[in-house]
Amino acid sequence: MNINMTLIGQTIAFAIFVWFCIKFVWPPISNALHERQRKISDGLDAASRASRDLELAQERADATLRESKEQASQILEQANKRSSQMVEEAREQARAEGERIVASARAEIDQEVQRAKDELRAQVSHLAVSGAERVLEASVDEKAHRKLLDKLAAEL
Repeated sequence: MNINMTLIGQTIAFAIFVWFCIKFVWPPISNALHERQRKISDGLDAASRASRDLELAQERADATLRESKEQASQILEQANKRSSQMVEEAREQARAEGERIVASARAEIDQEVQRAKDELRAQVSHLAVSGAERVLEASVDEKAHRKLLDKLAAEL
């Protein structure tokens, strides 16, 4: 055997092997590599989108939390204002009720004083008439003296 023939045979066999690999073996391997590269790229894009979505969700959650805290503080402030207002209203009502009770008591006292004065006038007039009768030892006209005493009492 000739070495040249061996080299030529090996070259032809190698060329056929290379052609066979390029035609039948390389495309599935290349497709598998491209598919794997596409999946990795899609996975990285999905991870990037998920990271952005997570950041957006975190920002929205922070905004919602701030908004909730503001609303809670506003509600507390309104509740405090309303409670102060209710206390002030109750205080005003109590003050008005107290003034009404005091005015009622004063009116009642004035009525009692007036009644007592009238009663005392009646007793004084009766005593005066009685005293005058005893002094004069005669019967005195009570109507005339009553008018006279009422006139004196009105002047006093």
